[in-house]
Amino acid sequence: MPRTLRSLLAGGLVAVVGSAANAQWWLDVPQGNVPRTASGEPDLTAPAPRAADGRPDLSGVWEPIKTYSRDLAADLVSPREIPYQPWAGALALDRADGSQSRDDPPAQCLPQGVPRLGGAPAPWKIVQTPVLTVIVYEAFSLWRQVFTDGRRLAEDVVVDTRGFNGKSWLDQVGNPSTEDLHVVERYRRPDFGHLEIEITIDDPGAYTASWTVIERANLLVDTDLLEFACNENNRDLQHLPGGN
Repeated sequence: MPRTLRSLLAGGLVAVVGSAANAQWWLDVPQGNVPRTASGEPDLTAPAPRAADGRPDLSGVWEPIKTYSRDLAADLVSPREIPYQPWAGALALDRADGSQSRDDPPAQCLPQGVPRLGGAPAPWKIVQTPVLTVIVYEAFSLWRQVFTDGRRLAEDVVVDTRGFNGKSWLDQVGNPSTEDLHVVERYRRPDFGHLEIEITIDDPGAYTASWTVIERANLLVDTDLLEFACNENNRDLQHLPGGN
């Protein structure tokens, strides 16, 4: 849950802003510029598209292959080897059984925060232009703006985010964060249909060392985002454990 997220894109300022997005109810949207196989199916292993400057174009509708929002460390060899500060490890253990679900910010219809938004089960969309990249999340209808107007870019897009308020959970199992949280996301598109995001969590208030996970997403072709609203008539909260 960002307070004022001050993000850096490879050394340049990135403004991250949350707001509502207009819902579209299109499920079958023919998409141009999609490489196809001989049978007409999307060729998801074709080379990744390039922007006019030759750098990877990340544009598209993406869906995580796992719900990393549930457990950010799901792909680690041993997720419980996260380098917790003692208090943070104890808190994560208390939260892991779901007994405090009511206190999880999304249960209150509050933003999931970074990097959790990218691992939500709902898809999200990247629209990349030379001077601005917009990421629209179907979950909670949130969006982020990444300004790239003249600022230096790396080969792989790097988003460096700070300025958190310490209230967000990194995932549903309850890995905590503090105001010292610093998130670095490195985006890589190895081919047309796949995206990799290397996420480094650096939060000395909650962890004794930084730790890194990799989230993977698949491209959704010929479709678009739907509306996911949580700010009205939330009837689920009263049935969740935890809280006062």
